Amino acid sequence: MHNSNLIIFFAELVGTFGLLVAATGSIVYDASLGMTLGPIFVAAIHFVGLTIVVYAFGKYSMAHFNPAVTIGFFISGHTQAKTLPVYFVAQAIGAFLGTFFVKFVIGDFANLGLNFPNYSYPVSLFYGVEIIATIMLMGVILTVVHIKGLNKFAGLAIGAIIALDVYFLGPISGASMNPIRSLSPAIVTGIPEDLWLYWSAPFIGSAIAGLIYHKKFSHFKNQE
Repeated sequence: MHNSNLIIFFAELVGTFGLLVAATGSIVYDASLGMTLGPIFVAAIHFVGLTIVVYAFGKYSMAHFNPAVTIGFFISGHTQAKTLPVYFVAQAIGAFLGTFFVKFVIGDFANLGLNFPNYSYPVSLFYGVEIIATIMLMGVILTVVHIKGLNKFAGLAIGAIIALDVYFLGPISGASMNPIRSLSPAIVTGIPEDLWLYWSAPFIGSAIAGLIYHKKFSHFKNQE
């Protein structure tokens, strides 16, 4: 593996590990305390955790930590096809390591932070909400990448949009926005029933955002 790919691989592995620990660990820890901390705590830990890993690893791998984001970057022209396996494998390893860390260090509660939609809503609603949540996430990511002056705010912006999506949209769709974040707890707990949602809607959302960027702004990137 080329040195640059090794750097991307380890940055994505450790960053995705951190994302899983923050995202699912906050849910598990709250559950271990009888849900006394609540949704604000969970959203806040998402914000803090994502902000940290984006600032720590963004300069090495562009801080994908999410195969849907990787596809969005590929469609928008920021990631080459030959590096896709590097991202995907690193994200998978990091996600499963994160889930096992949560299980054996934080605790085996709340199905290890498993994502699930609210079936009291129509499927069309929570499916659409998951797509919209991912569009907003990918839109923010592409904005801070495209507008160079915003790079220093990347961690704050990405952490904030994820926290807001989790807080406001999580009760409807589960607000995963990340197929690998949903996959690892589903596999480890043996509850894969909702993966049909989280392995389709986030890719659709990120692809839409990537296509819009490619259509509207790719000529700016080509001039760089």
